[in-house]
Amino acid sequence: MFFPRQSRTLSLILMLLLGGFLGWEIAIYNVQNQIIPISTPDTKPSQTEEVTPLDLSLFWDVYDLLDKEYVDPTKIDDEAQLYGAIKGLVKSLEDPYSEFMTPTETSEFENSLAGTLQGIGAELTMKDNNLTVVTPLKGSPAEEKGLRSGDIIYMIDDAYASDFSLFEAISKIRGEEGTVVKLTLFREGETDPIVLEIERKKIDLPSVELEYKGKNNDIAYISISQFGDKTSVEFDNIVTDLLLRPVNGIVLDLRYNGGGYLDAAVDILSDFLEGKQVAVINKQREDSEDEILYTNESARLSSVPLVVLVNEGSASASEILAGAIQDYKRGLIMGAQTFGKGSVQVVEPFRDGSSLRVTIAKWYTPNDRSISDVGITPDTVVTQNETDFENEIDTQLEAAIDYLE
Repeated sequence: MFFPRQSRTLSLILMLLLGGFLGWEIAIYNVQNQIIPISTPDTKPSQTEEVTPLDLSLFWDVYDLLDKEYVDPTKIDDEAQLYGAIKGLVKSLEDPYSEFMTPTETSEFENSLAGTLQGIGAELTMKDNNLTVVTPLKGSPAEEKGLRSGDIIYMIDDAYASDFSLFEAISKIRGEEGTVVKLTLFREGETDPIVLEIERKKIDLPSVELEYKGKNNDIAYISISQFGDKTSVEFDNIVTDLLLRPVNGIVLDLRYNGGGYLDAAVDILSDFLEGKQVAVINKQREDSEDEILYTNESARLSSVPLVVLVNEGSASASEILAGAIQDYKRGLIMGAQTFGKGSVQVVEPFRDGSSLRVTIAKWYTPNDRSISDVGITPDTVVTQNETDFENEIDTQLEAAIDYLE
């Protein structure tokens, strides 16, 4: 998932940091610091429209029947019934990125954006009604145990993942540091289920890291794990370091980056593009104008040769940045096909601490391309095979460095 923190909407991207990055990593929806209420369109019917009022009598009939007849009245919880009904209402949209969050889920979600997580460190989403791994976070217990992008989680301990909503599944996977969760999963190319037992840990993630690589240590390798609260500041510090020494190329690694704050992605894009350029186009309802976000004319790295690494775990805000670089031909996109998260969500808080995440737009690249359910095709496709994974060989990074050298 992303959200603009300063624009009218809160763009959020389901990054799914399973409950704090599983530790609640769940979608990374990035919620903005200030929530702006969703504007309500004019709902007055036209003269030719016929409006049939929604009959809620069936709901109350069922409610009363349960209250009077259910065999164990101690199981009846008014608040749980209310939240359950609202969750069902939102689920009827059949949109995996729209979901009602209880106060507890909302709190865990907000904590995940702070960068300190407790869990296994995997971004999840619902895809084709399957609980699917978007990406394991770098250095996380999930990555260390071999969880991969595209894995379908079939069982969580002894329960079927299909019995839970996205947030319920995330809550079940996350847990106290030192405890273990057993995941049974299916993986493309494997005939038998894979069982992973992963110990939950506290995960403190820097969102941006810098190394110098290449024969002469003159290739700057910048890895961005998510577009979070501190990403823009961390990236700014890295740029300051880069400007103090000569570099002959930059590898910007967005692999396994599930998204985050939209404005953070635009800030970083702005360092690579000269002038005021279209960064992304958000197309909303037919009765609303498109929202266009621009770079901020602060380019400091516009003349440095650039390779952007992407893969199946690159989603949302990552795809926005990579898509713009590709449209403007500013650098080479290398790696594997990206995830294909092309919608925008906002998070609306309620008085009791609950909230609603709802899709309000589809985003398009500067050249008016939609990547929804398709993803971005790299300019140069470089894949990682099973042997590379087993031997910890990063073929994609090696190819990027070779290209720049």
